[in-house]
Amino acid sequence: MARRPLPRILSNGSAQLARSRELARTAADSATDVLHPLITITRGLRRLASAGRRRWADTPKDRRGALLFLVASVVLVVALAPYGPLLAVISLMAAAAWQGRDRGPAAPEGPDASQAQRLKSLYEALVPHLSTAEDPAPLYVHGGDWERALSEYEFDGTGRVTHLVIGYPAYFTDGEPESRARIEHLIGAKSGRGREYHFVWDQEANQLTVRVLAPLPTDIAAQPFVTAPGETVLGFTDPIRVQRTLPLNHGAHGEERRDVPPVVWRTGIRSTEPHLLAAGQPGSGTSTLLRSIALQALHHGDVVIVDGGGTGEFACLTGRDGVLAVECGLTGALTSLEWAAHETERRLIAAGRAHQAGDPPPDDTRRPLWLILDRPTAFSHLAAADGRTDPQTLLQVPLRHGRPANVTVVVAEQLDALESLIDPVRQHTRARVVLGPATAEQLQSVLGAPPHTTPLDQVPPGRGFARLGSGPVHRLQVPATPDPYDEATGDVHRQAVLDLLPPRTTPADEEPGLLVPEPADTAAVLPGSVRLEKDAVERMTREKVPAEKVPAGAVAAEAEEAPATGAAGAEPAPGQAAVAEPSS
Repeated sequence: MARRPLPRILSNGSAQLARSRELARTAADSATDVLHPLITITRGLRRLASAGRRRWADTPKDRRGALLFLVASVVLVVALAPYGPLLAVISLMAAAAWQGRDRGPAAPEGPDASQAQRLKSLYEALVPHLSTAEDPAPLYVHGGDWERALSEYEFDGTGRVTHLVIGYPAYFTDGEPESRARIEHLIGAKSGRGREYHFVWDQEANQLTVRVLAPLPTDIAAQPFVTAPGETVLGFTDPIRVQRTLPLNHGAHGEERRDVPPVVWRTGIRSTEPHLLAAGQPGSGTSTLLRSIALQALHHGDVVIVDGGGTGEFACLTGRDGVLAVECGLTGALTSLEWAAHETERRLIAAGRAHQAGDPPPDDTRRPLWLILDRPTAFSHLAAADGRTDPQTLLQVPLRHGRPANVTVVVAEQLDALESLIDPVRQHTRARVVLGPATAEQLQSVLGAPPHTTPLDQVPPGRGFARLGSGPVHRLQVPATPDPYDEATGDVHRQAVLDLLPPRTTPADEEPGLLVPEPADTAAVLPGSVRLEKDAVERMTREKVPAEKVPAGAVAAEAEEAPATGAAGAEPAPGQAAVAEPSS
């Protein structure tokens, strides 16, 4: 079925919508300024009419006749007097303007006593860090005027700072991360803990802008996202540095639709960050992130999952259409990753030959292949104890050559085990995510740059930071994608994940070896992998291609050339039965 193109309003209309909203807002403000006198008089007439109705209702019935006679007499006198109607209209408009004036309390000109004390305390705390004895006219001095340094400020209903513009002397080392971190930590402590502050350093104007960020929404459930092939939504962030928004169901029950700015990770041949590394503390939501990525990847590609935690977090994906393998043991992990390495090499060879011949790449090399590994270092310890190959070493080929072969590697590991990852994994995973509580040093080590906000000690699951390559650091909230088989999962989120799962093609209780084998003259290969014909195999043999570079599922020899006891078949792919030649 051909994919329907996205509506233009959803694909590239965000900037136009933003400009339209800004123009409409400007026009409304201008109209309000022009029509302000008319609005005031109309409001006053409405209030005078309401007061007249109340006076009439409060008047006893036996006195309403006299009241009507008095009103009629006044109207008659005004009508007969010279310029009476004109003066009556002017008096009525003046009374309406007086009654329609804004009666709200006037905004205070400056901060109250408690707010001024907060700003003074912050100013005194900054004096040791932003002053020096050699300055002839210091901006910061004990007992000085804090209004010179703190030019703009806003407070919330509780009296805490929400917006602040701080000036600092030109000799302050605002280009050093250590100096910045010291000032940011001090401002966060003096302005109120438990909130996230966004810092913008204007080095040209020597000003620091502090803004309190609103909490990210935590009730966004897993759902189909409006994205193009090759785009994966890692989570949602603030609209500060992200201009794009996605329409989605915001509420947990899907009753509210709104646009939320996402963190979109682009993969594929033209991606600059083809692989991702996620780190976090236990219970921080790294497995939730992997489930969300897997569900999105299954729309356009195949997935191989290696679960080193052994807790069954990905059991819901077993046997699903597009899920080639879900391995929880060392032997299965080695087999799957070895096949993935061979499949990467096969794709490179097939695409290279197509390029040399001037042909487009084969279709089986265009379908994305995702390798998702959760805690692979757990298998490293088991392999070392058993004297077997570390599964991480089998990731070198997909990591180094995965981008031209449409192979993407996603690794999730705990923060305290990142040193156990091999160098290729750390070097080639340039898209980074850190979830859960983490210190500034840990964020700097994993992301390569400090965030522009203050980290929190208590964060909800799936909350953290993301950085794609050398881009900026974004706040991140992963959409709620829990294990639907977990008893602690709510019904709404469980049903949301179950609705995204592909149909089951292999019964969960059926072993891959019990599947019906293909005919003996064909190879058992994965969906989307190429079936090499006899002439292709002979050509590879003449070119002396090493045996370990022959892709999984290739036919080793013709049936008539197989020995009488059985044919030596190629290594079966994960989730496929080995096809043996019939004995004579």
